[in-house]
Amino acid sequence: MKLGDVIGGYRVVTEPTNAGGGKCVWAFAEKDGREYFLKRFLEPKRPREGSGGSAVSRRIRLESCREFEERHRSIMKLLRPDASGAGNLVLATDFFHSGSTYYKVTERIDTASLQTPESLGPKQKSVLLRTLASSLRLLHDIEIVHGDLKPANVLVQQREGAAFHTAKLIDFDDSYLSGRPPEREDIAGDSLYGAPEWRRYVQGDEAVGSADLTTAVDMFALGLMTHTYLTGSLPAYDARFGSPADAVNAAEPLTADDRLGTPMQALIAALTAAAPKDRPTVADFLTALKDPEACTLHDAAQPRPARRSRVQFNPPDHPRTVAPEPGGEGPPRSRVRINLGSHRKERS
Repeated sequence: MKLGDVIGGYRVVTEPTNAGGGKCVWAFAEKDGREYFLKRFLEPKRPREGSGGSAVSRRIRLESCREFEERHRSIMKLLRPDASGAGNLVLATDFFHSGSTYYKVTERIDTASLQTPESLGPKQKSVLLRTLASSLRLLHDIEIVHGDLKPANVLVQQREGAAFHTAKLIDFDDSYLSGRPPEREDIAGDSLYGAPEWRRYVQGDEAVGSADLTTAVDMFALGLMTHTYLTGSLPAYDARFGSPADAVNAAEPLTADDRLGTPMQALIAALTAAAPKDRPTVADFLTALKDPEACTLHDAAQPRPARRSRVQFNPPDHPRTVAPEPGGEGPPRSRVRINLGSHRKERS
């Protein structure tokens, strides 16, 4: 792919680059007077007729391509740009191969994104996170895992004249049906935001199978992103680990910013739980953020009585409760309790 090429009817109008593209090269293109974002996949490659290699090698490559095509086309069929509520999803409009190479097309959009969402006020942050979660709920309601949820794949934008920033979710190239991810050697994602079970799957842990990679993978990433959008950084973890998930897999804690209120710390702790079944759903997350004050950063130097209470994080339609520690007189010992249905986790 080079400037001036016409590929699948799309004329390349900028120099291709792999900046931020991972295993892809991309450029802007035009077709029928409209502008597009054209992505060229570096792999897999379809075997050409008469190309070298054994029949077995050719059959393996064709099967890999068949699975690649099936995954992309099934996601495109389920996630359509004209679907109700899909206005904040930047989805593919075309997917094809030319020769041995695969291409994907989306409409060209403004890619400008606010780089410091932590600088927004509590209500702005709440709207931003709820917009992101609402987009994620569209995926999870039809059992699609985004698979590479991270700040680089979310455009934080504010329309002219609008009061709030919103989140546009992009890049569904690594998406898959819940419980049906690509093979270990083919699955993609970002280790920094990857879930504990995803990391173990990639690392070849046979105790983790494909069925273990569900929509809960995205919820772990959403917990990390929530902390990042609110405070400007990930939760703290021991530097000897390469990622938050590696720390969680080693039973080492992730430490939330002390400026966050107890309910938000409880929510982030639940979202980053080691076991997928212990993580909140998107519906739980949206309920927790109904009150914009949940996104407030407090002066860590000032004591907050709520931090000496037991906080229950309840499923949707149940109000959050704050109760004194059982067992008698005097101030309660600090404890956070996460209550999600039949699963409970305590942190003392």
